[in-house]
Amino acid sequence: MAAAQGRLSDGAGGMDDAKDTGEGEHAGDAVPPPFGAAVEALRAARPRPQIEIESTPAPQRLAPFAHALEATVVDDDDQDLADGRLVLLHDPSGHDAWQGTFRLVTLVRAELEPEMAADPLLPDVCWSWLTGALQARGLAYGEPSGTVTRASSHYFGGLSERPANSQIEIRASWTPREGLNGVPDTAAHLAAWCDLLAQVAGLPPAGPGDASVVTLPQRRGPQPR
Repeated sequence: MAAAQGRLSDGAGGMDDAKDTGEGEHAGDAVPPPFGAAVEALRAARPRPQIEIESTPAPQRLAPFAHALEATVVDDDDQDLADGRLVLLHDPSGHDAWQGTFRLVTLVRAELEPEMAADPLLPDVCWSWLTGALQARGLAYGEPSGTVTRASSHYFGGLSERPANSQIEIRASWTPREGLNGVPDTAAHLAAWCDLLAQVAGLPPAGPGDASVVTLPQRRGPQPR
């Protein structure tokens, strides 16, 4: 699975020195029941068939407890259209910048058609996809933070035969509001995140109620897995 790599910032306090070596700093400690329930909800969730999700080592220094997932969006030919990473953080003592005890952190990326990459409104549109996905699921959240980055690569010399390519990258974090027994609805937040992945990948809406959703067109020649 070609999941998004690189450091993840929680977007709320500059804690971006993550090291993928385990299930949080306190991996040997007893897991708090709210965190355990939130993780179990993530594991039980079933996304649409085009989105493949699996667990991955969690950042160690962002919070006392953490759980991470990586995902790849594939087409009917089993070729990658987009990928991403979602990390659930939990600090039982609370975190001032989060305004809560849980935080979700994500990195999503996909290749773009050159003409789409040149659209000056693209960053605003991509950010609205994240907030819109959360709102469409009726989710309460707070303290959203993040960046949308687009980059283009052009090849020269011995690499000049390669076509130019462009990429969009969304880094974001938000605080899921806690519900019964202090547990946020992580399954619904995961579903919203999958909606964002699908939009970035250019997949058609999953249901008839989403017919108004605008997605990125699928790029030409998806990269083989």
